[in-house]
Amino acid sequence: MSLPPLPLDAIDVGLHVPDWRAAVGAAGAALERSGSTGPGYTERMVGVIEEFGAYVVIAPGLALAHARPGPDVLTEGLSVVTLAEPVAFGHPHNDPVNVILGLAVTTGDEHVHFVAELANVFNDASIIPALAAAPDAASVRSLLGITAPNGEDASTEESS
Repeated sequence: MSLPPLPLDAIDVGLHVPDWRAAVGAAGAALERSGSTGPGYTERMVGVIEEFGAYVVIAPGLALAHARPGPDVLTEGLSVVTLAEPVAFGHPHNDPVNVILGLAVTTGDEHVHFVAELANVFNDASIIPALAAAPDAASVRSLLGITAPNGEDASTEESS
């Protein structure tokens, strides 16, 4: 098993958002656009942070927004949002954040697996700043080691 699918419509590059809620909202909207989640999942991701704090900020500049599996998760999925200006989540060491990953899983086992796969990607300390500076969706995919899904031509990729 590798990382979850990352279709073009699950990547937003260089967004302007006012705060962490809007950043997580953008990651959730990208998951919903891609067909991974339905209405409600974004609110649940925000609720996790409101309840448990900024533990989702897993490395300097990087947040992994997620919620438990539920009926609003249609299939496993990943989204990537990069911000034009970083925002604070309230983490004592890893703020501010300019890369937000949205993760949707259908089982607890998938969650553990995909977090481990993402940890392997981010073992390379240069990946987070490279993602933050990525000019387009193709660059984001390349940095994460993800190829275009069937039916998506990498030559037609544009940033959002």
